[in-house]
Amino acid sequence: MTTLTHLDEQGQARMVDVGGKPVTRRSATATGRIRMSAEALAAIRDGSGPKGDVLAAARIAGIMAAKRTGQLIPLCHPLALDSVTVDFAFESESVAVTARASLDGRTGVEMEAMTATCIALLTIYDMAKAIDKAMVVEGVRLLEKTGGKSGPWRAPE
Repeated sequence: MTTLTHLDEQGQARMVDVGGKPVTRRSATATGRIRMSAEALAAIRDGSGPKGDVLAAARIAGIMAAKRTGQLIPLCHPLALDSVTVDFAFESESVAVTARASLDGRTGVEMEAMTATCIALLTIYDMAKAIDKAMVVEGVRLLEKTGGKSGPWRAPE
C-alpha cells in the first residue's frame, strides 16, 4: 500500500517538508477541454462573443491561477514559478486547453499546471455562457511531468 505523503503517523493532515530535497528542474503539463455548441465555438474563434476576447481572458486567468495554487489547494506549497504557458486548440466541438508550468525547485508543479488548465476552462465557460449554458468541461488530466526524485512521467496514450 502506498503511504500518503500529506498524512502524518497519526493520520493527521500535514504539509510535506521539502526542505531537505535537492533543487531540480521541474515541469508539468496538463490538459482538458470544454465541449460546446457550434455557435459558441464560432463566437470564440471569431472573437464575436458578448464579453470580448475569450481566449485572452482565459490565458491570463490560467496564468494567474497557477501563481496562486498554494492559496487554493490545501497543503500545496506556494511556489515561485519560472514560467506558465496556457495554449488553446480548436477541435470539432470543443476548445482544448494545455497548460505548462516550470521552475527550479524542491517540489513539483503538477498542481499548478492542472489549476491553470481548470481555471482557463472555467473562464471560457464564464465568457461564453450567454451563448451556451450547456458547455461541458471534461478530460482534465496531467499529461507529463519532469524532475524530482521520481523522474519523468507521461500519461498513457
